[in-house]
Amino acid sequence: MPVGHEKFGKVEACACRASDKAETARSRLYALSSLEHLKHLTFENFRTGGNPKAKDSITPQERESLEGAREVCEEYAQKLNGWLLLEGAYGCGKTHLAAAIANETVSRGLPTLFITVPDLLDSLRFAYNSPETTFEGRFDDIRKAELLVMDDFGTQNATGWAQEKLFQIINYRYINQLPTVITTNLILDEIESRIRSRLQDDGMVRHVRISAPDYRRPKETSNPGLSMLSLPDVRRMTFINFGTREDEIGKEIVTTVTTEKQDKFGNRYKDKEIVRETVTEAHIKKLRNAVNAAVHFAEDPQGWLIILGQSYCGKTHLAAAIGNHRLALGGQAILAEVSTLLDYLKATFRPSSDVSFDRRSHEIRTTPLLMLDDLKESGASSVWAEDKLNQILSHRYHAHLPTVITSTLDPDSFAKNYPGLWNKILDPTRCQVFSIDMPPYRRQKTRGRAKKSG
Repeated sequence: MPVGHEKFGKVEACACRASDKAETARSRLYALSSLEHLKHLTFENFRTGGNPKAKDSITPQERESLEGAREVCEEYAQKLNGWLLLEGAYGCGKTHLAAAIANETVSRGLPTLFITVPDLLDSLRFAYNSPETTFEGRFDDIRKAELLVMDDFGTQNATGWAQEKLFQIINYRYINQLPTVITTNLILDEIESRIRSRLQDDGMVRHVRISAPDYRRPKETSNPGLSMLSLPDVRRMTFINFGTREDEIGKEIVTTVTTEKQDKFGNRYKDKEIVRETVTEAHIKKLRNAVNAAVHFAEDPQGWLIILGQSYCGKTHLAAAIGNHRLALGGQAILAEVSTLLDYLKATFRPSSDVSFDRRSHEIRTTPLLMLDDLKESGASSVWAEDKLNQILSHRYHAHLPTVITSTLDPDSFAKNYPGLWNKILDPTRCQVFSIDMPPYRRQKTRGRAKKSG
C-alpha cells in the first residue's frame, strides 16, 4: 500500500485465511450455543394450533397470536433488521421461534450465538479461569456476534455484576445496531431501567407479545389456585342446571338476613332480621333477562357484564356458567372473589414468593376473561386494595377486555362506594348492567308447595 494509505504498515490476514477465520468464529459461537440440542426446532414444525394431545386447548385469538409471531420471526430471520423482543408466559413458544431464527441463520453460514442468559453469564464467569480463552475474548465473542439470541432474559441471578455485564452487551449491540433477539417472560416494567429504555425504542425494536397457554400444560391457568373454576362445586355450575324459578311465583320466601350496622359511637355491628318476600312475575322477568344476557356473553364475550343482587340470588352461578362455557370452548377465564384476588396479589410480597407483584398483576389485568365475584362496600377494604382493584379494572376498560363483575351493592350504593368505576359502567357502549331482584335460592323457607331451586 502507498504511504499515507489507511492500511499502510498494518498487519492484515491474507484472503486465504479470511474464510478460515470466519469458520473458526462460527464454530466457536456454535460451541457456546445450545443449538446442537435445538436444531430440530424450525418454523415448519412450529405448531400454531396448540398441543394436539389437548383438544380445543387454544382459542382463535391465541392461534392468531402464534401465527402472527411466527410470521414476524420468519421475516426477521431473512432480513435481520434491528432487534426482536419476544414476550410471553412459560411454554407459549418463544424459545422455539428464537431457535428457529438461529437455525435458519446458521444454515446460511452466519456466525450466530443462541444462549440462555444464565448460561451466558456462567460462560463469562468460567472464562476468568479458562486456559482456552480470556474473559475479554469471551466477552467480545458474545457482544460482537453477527446475530445474538438471548433466551430466557430475566431468569438470571440479578447481581450487580450480572446486571452490569448484560447492560454492557446490550448497550454495545444497541449502539452498533447489531441484530439481536431477546425472549422473556417478564413485562417491560420488571426489566432494569437502562435496558428497558433501549427495548422501548420502537424505531429499533420489534416487540411481539405472544398470548397462548403453556404448550406442555395447556389446561393449566397462568394463575393456579386463584380461579374458582377449578373447584368441583363451581365446575358443576352451568346454564343447564341454573333454576329460573318460575314455579315459585306467588310463594312467600322467608329469609334471615344479616346486615352490618353502626351505632351512635361509630362502632360497627351485625344485626339479623327476618325478611318476607313474595316471588312475582317481575322478579322472574329480571332473572330471565340476566340469564339471557349471561348466555349471550358466554358465546361472544364483548365489553363488560355487571350482575347485581343480594346474596344467593344466582350471581355467582351465572358467572361460573360463563367461565365454564368459555373453558369448554378452549378459552381462558379467571373467576375469583375480589377479596381472594387481592390476597393473591399481596402474597407476592412474601420472601418465599417466586413471582413478582408486577408479573402477577399484569397477568390478571390482561387475562382474556376476568370475572370478579362479590364486590363489597369500599369501606371493607384498604386504600391499597381499592387502588390495585381500580388499576386492574381501568386497564381492562381502556383495553376493551371482557370482564364480569358481581356485587351485592345496589346501583346507588355502587355509585357511592365506587364512583369512578360506576361512571365507566354507565357507558352503554361498553357495559350491560342487570339487577337480579330475587329472594335468595338458599336458606329459604317457603309457604305453600314451592320447590327449592338452585
